[in-house]
Amino acid sequence: MTGDLVIGIDSSTTACKAIAWTPDGHAVAEGRAPIVLANPRPGWFEQEVEDWWTSCATALRQLTQKIDPSRVAGLAISNQRETFAQFDAHGRPLRPGTTWLDERAAQQVPELNGELGEGTIHRICGKPADLTPCLYRCRWFQHHMPDMWARTAMTSEVHGYLVHKLTGEWATSIASADPMGLLDLARMDWSDRLLATVGLNRGKLPRLVAPGGKIGVVSRQAAAETGVRPGTSVIAGGGDGQCAGAGVNVFAPARAYINLGTAVVSGSYAGHYAHDRAFRTLVAVGDGGYIYESCIRTGTFLVNWIMQELFAVPAGEQGAMLAKLEAEAAAVPVGSDGLAVVPYWSACMTPWWDSNARGVIAGLTSSHRRGHVYRAMLEGLALEQTISSNSIAATGSPIGEFVAIGGGAASDLWCQILADCTGRAVHRSATVEASSLGAAIAAAAGVGWYDGVNAAADAMAGRPVKTFEPEPAAHARYQELLAIYRDLWPAVSAWNARLAAFAQDERNG
Repeated sequence: MTGDLVIGIDSSTTACKAIAWTPDGHAVAEGRAPIVLANPRPGWFEQEVEDWWTSCATALRQLTQKIDPSRVAGLAISNQRETFAQFDAHGRPLRPGTTWLDERAAQQVPELNGELGEGTIHRICGKPADLTPCLYRCRWFQHHMPDMWARTAMTSEVHGYLVHKLTGEWATSIASADPMGLLDLARMDWSDRLLATVGLNRGKLPRLVAPGGKIGVVSRQAAAETGVRPGTSVIAGGGDGQCAGAGVNVFAPARAYINLGTAVVSGSYAGHYAHDRAFRTLVAVGDGGYIYESCIRTGTFLVNWIMQELFAVPAGEQGAMLAKLEAEAAAVPVGSDGLAVVPYWSACMTPWWDSNARGVIAGLTSSHRRGHVYRAMLEGLALEQTISSNSIAATGSPIGEFVAIGGGAASDLWCQILADCTGRAVHRSATVEASSLGAAIAAAAGVGWYDGVNAAADAMAGRPVKTFEPEPAAHARYQELLAIYRDLWPAVSAWNARLAAFAQDERNG
C-alpha cells in the first residue's frame, strides 16, 4: 500500500494519542483520548483492558476524520511498559490490567531471585531485581489468584493487545515484550527458564517481531472502528521509552534521551548486550542493539503530587501556581538553602533497586518556603539522574548530552538545573511527542521509506529548539552537593525498611 503518511500510536499511562507524520518527521494531525487509572487498594494500580482499545480507536477515529486515510502507508505502536493483562481462550480479559506503577509484587522480588540464584534473572533479562517487570506480578497472580492464572490462555502487554484488536493476531514487538522481564535478552527471545518459574509457556504469549518488522494488516472490523483503511500495514513499534529514543535519534554518538514525564527516564544506545546494576537493559527500537536505561519512578508525578497534596492547589489553578513556583524556586540558590528531597515517592529503581524505598524531605527549617521545597524536588531528580548517568558512562557507554522530552522539558528551570548538575548540555527537543514519532519512525522503516529504523531516525527525528549549557560555578556547587546527597539514602535505607515493615503490619493488621 502506498501513502505519504505514517501513524504513530502512543498508548501511554493516561491517554492514547494517534499522530500522522510525514517522511521528514512533521506532525500533520492527531487524535487523542484519555485512559483512566485506578488505585483500588494501596499499591495496586490498574486499568480496564477495554479502555486501552477504546482510547486507541477513538484517537484513530479523530485522526482519520482530519486526514484522508488512503494517505496512510502504515502504523506502529508505542506503549506504556510493564503494563499487561490476562485473557481467556476467546481473547476476553479475565481481570483489569496492572500497570507499571503497581507495587503488589514487592515480596515476590526476593522470592524469585532467591529461587533462581542472586543475579540470574538480571543476567537473563537485563533487569536488576525490582518490582516493576511483569515477571514478579506473574508470580503474584500464580500464588494469590491461582484460578484466574490457570484460566489464562494469553497474557500480553499493551502493544500485543492493540495489535490483536487491529489485526486479529496475537503478536508484539520484541521492544515492547522485553520490559516485561520474561525475555532472554542476549537471544532476544522468550526465556523458557523464566516462563517456567511462573507457570507460563510460549503458547500463552504473543509472537515476537523485531522493531520495524511487519506484523500484519488492519482487519475490516478494526477499520470500521477506527477509520483506518483495511489492509493498512501494522508495523512493530516498541515501549514508549525506547520509541522516544528513536524519536530523538539516540543512535547519534554520546547522546541520551531524557523523558521528564510522569517518571524521569533516560537512555543511551549500545550495540552490544551488557547488564549492570547501574542501569536496566532494553531492546532498542532500532536496527538491533540495546538501550541502557535509568529510571526515577517519579517526575511530573511528583510535581503534581506536591501541588495537590502538599500545597492543596485546586486543579484549575495549578498552571498559574506552577509558574509562581518556578519563579520562586529560580530565586533560591543551589542546594535550596540546605534542603534536600529524595524523590522515592514510588520506590526506587536506579540506582538502589529498593522496592521499599520512600520519599524523604530532609533539612527543613522554619526559614524554608514553598520555593525551596519545589527547587529541592527538581534538584533531587537531577542529582539522581547524575548518579545514574555517571554510572552508565563508567561502563563504557559515554553520555555527552541529553535531549529532553516530556512535559517537564518545557521548564527552563528544570532543564538548567539538570545541565548544571550533570555537567552535560540539555537540548530541548522540537518534538513534544517523541514516543509517537519513534513509533512512526519504525513504521516508516517497515513500509520501506528508509533502509532501516536507524536511517529513518536520522531523517525524521526532532531537532533541538533550545540548548541549556552547564554553568561552571553552578556545576562546581552541585558536585559538592552530590557528595553529600549520595550518602543520604544509604544512611537511612535500613531505618526506612523498618518503617515500611511497620506500615505493612498496620495495613495487614
